[in-house]
Amino acid sequence: MNDDLELLKEPAVAKDRKFVEALSRGLDVLRAFSQGAVVMGNQDIARITGLPKPTVSRMTYTLTKLGYLSYSPQLEKYQLDSGVLALGYAYVSNLRVRQLAKPYMDEFARSTNTSVGLTCRDRLSMIYVENCRPAESTSLRMDVGVRLPLATTAAGRAYLAAMKDDERSHVLDALAARNPDNWTEMHAQLMDSLEDYRQHGFCLSLGNWDRNVNAAGVPLFLQDGTIMALTCGAPSYLVSEEKVKNQLAHQLAMLARDIERLGV
Repeated sequence: MNDDLELLKEPAVAKDRKFVEALSRGLDVLRAFSQGAVVMGNQDIARITGLPKPTVSRMTYTLTKLGYLSYSPQLEKYQLDSGVLALGYAYVSNLRVRQLAKPYMDEFARSTNTSVGLTCRDRLSMIYVENCRPAESTSLRMDVGVRLPLATTAAGRAYLAAMKDDERSHVLDALAARNPDNWTEMHAQLMDSLEDYRQHGFCLSLGNWDRNVNAAGVPLFLQDGTIMALTCGAPSYLVSEEKVKNQLAHQLAMLARDIERLGV
């Protein structure tokens, strides 16, 4: 099974009598569209999820009937339908922290000429729930719903730094399994990021995710215990590594504290 889909299927959950395995498999089918192509057949989905093809066929049929997938007879493939969009929109539009943080993020983006993002974690990815950037800016444009890798981005590293040790260890094991060829280097960078957070309160990604992008990230702690990540970044020709380290990252940490003081 795809490591990203396998993550967080804890043994305790698997043995939980209240856990509905069929529902879990249906959601794994939907998640597969974030791992593969926009349009996929049952065989593609089975390969990504690790589910038997007959199971996938029943799931895609049901999800199509419910409006979460649509089927193309010409291609004999499926794609996400409006039901998924409705759920995603409902989540984002009702996210109180997004509503309260946006004016602060807009001002930070305008004053620093950077792209400012608010992200949450989904297994081995971080997902944008808000992104602000100055008008007429050449800063990064990252739309709501865009996924970022957990290990190499400032958002992912900030989230990992804020996790409890045992939870982080579980995620690192999954990342190691998914990246066997370059895990030694990746792990060393993550340990450096954790040390940056311990010493300075922020994490950096200086060309690690995209060699042309420099970014900083800080965790955002909500009152209900939820952790999110706040980031700022820009192409390296606009902001140098030194500016990110010595100025923007510190300002971003202060922005996170300001947002937290709103009582979100």
